[in-house]
Amino acid sequence: MMKQASPKYAPEVRERAVRMVFEHEGEHAPQWAAISSIAED
Repeated sequence: MMKQASPKYAPEVRERAVRMVFEHEGEHAPQWAAISSIAED
């Protein structure tokens, strides 16, 4: 049986990060660029 990993970030932080990606994806060509940019923050 595999042990489930504990979440690295609180649900609120994950929700905010996802929301930020969708808000800023128009500023970056591929969506991955938006994700990378926000991940640095």
